[in-house]
Amino acid sequence: MKDFLGENYVHCGEVVQLPLEFVKQLCLKIQCERPESRCDKDLDTFSGYAMCLPNLTRLQTFHFAEHRPILCVEIKPKCGFIPFSNDVTHEMKHKVCRYCMHQHLKVATGKWKKISKYCPLDLYSGNKQRMHFALRSLLQETQNNLRIFKNGELIYGCGDARSPVADLKELAHHLKPFFFPSNGLASGPHCTKAVIRELVHVITRVLLSSSEKARAGALRLGLQGPRVCEASPFSRSLHNQGKNTSEHSGLPKGCLLYKTLQVQMLDQLDIEGLYPLYKRVEQYLEEFPEERKTLQIDGPYDEVFYQKLLDLSTEDDGTVAFALTKVQQYRVAMTAKDCSIMIALSPCLQGTSSDQRPVIPSSRSRLAFSVSVLDLDLKPYESIPHQYKLDSKIVNYYSKTVHAKDDTVRSTRFKEHEDCTLVLHKV
Repeated sequence: MKDFLGENYVHCGEVVQLPLEFVKQLCLKIQCERPESRCDKDLDTFSGYAMCLPNLTRLQTFHFAEHRPILCVEIKPKCGFIPFSNDVTHEMKHKVCRYCMHQHLKVATGKWKKISKYCPLDLYSGNKQRMHFALRSLLQETQNNLRIFKNGELIYGCGDARSPVADLKELAHHLKPFFFPSNGLASGPHCTKAVIRELVHVITRVLLSSSEKARAGALRLGLQGPRVCEASPFSRSLHNQGKNTSEHSGLPKGCLLYKTLQVQMLDQLDIEGLYPLYKRVEQYLEEFPEERKTLQIDGPYDEVFYQKLLDLSTEDDGTVAFALTKVQQYRVAMTAKDCSIMIALSPCLQGTSSDQRPVIPSSRSRLAFSVSVLDLDLKPYESIPHQYKLDSKIVNYYSKTVHAKDDTVRSTRFKEHEDCTLVLHKV
């Protein structure tokens, strides 16, 4: 992932051995701190190994004084494009993004209480207005896609019980040292709005900034298909106003969102086109199980593995080699669809030289920042059948409930106006 996203963003960490008793005690200790929606997943208490990573809620680019306040925003942006593959059998998938469809199933099954207005395509658009809308939507309904830390402590995110208004008011109180309103208001709803607006502006500028070039010869996939999702409230609002919903600005090619989107688009065939290829590899492994290591199913993920990922041909020659390349590309794409972006911010001290530090201006001061990407372990080969079933479940539920409901509303609206008479008056 370093080769795709850039060295500054990716921290490989170090594998460390842990006593099993320590892991067991740790698991018990953190359980009561976890949000209810995350308690269905457990730590592996039997492997005895863990990954040691730097504390990414801190600035990673330079040494700093410990007394300086540090803010960190964690965003899980999810998949930023609509499938363009001809293998897609559900027409709905060419119009509505996976995230927006999945929201309805998650609410129906009790995973979340409310549907989020966030749509990944708005964040990945590069259009500042759409990006601001996406980030505000995440702040209003964070689910598992946004968390905010202050000096390493979680202060916002994954809150199920309280109202968004109360949460945002408390968040604004935490953010004042970083984004004091330029209008001078010290409290009240206008102050809260001003502080939150400033946070959204700063995050947008960081996400659009470029700090390094991608590796030479890395991916250059052109975005195909629609650039807007029909389910996005932002797109619907523009459509209702009669404005062009396809308007976009595009992401700067050096920014992290652009690089992440490029890796996501290694999923060229969609899970529907990929699943038959997975079955071909499976059949081969059943006949020749000793080949699993040679095919690099479980690693090592070295330079040879990386070079195969750059083969973007989609013409199936019927070989296991072709099928395996597409399977491995899909696994890497799924990893990029589920990664987290950590943005650490800290006010620059007066009179300090910032030549070596990336800096973003805010209304009150300049903010030094660093950006890191987390959760980059490759998605398991064995998870592909689960993804295939889940995809079908998400689309079928959305088609039967939400889309069917929209059709009914449209049909009723037309019926109401069938017997209307148009009367012309002299003017």
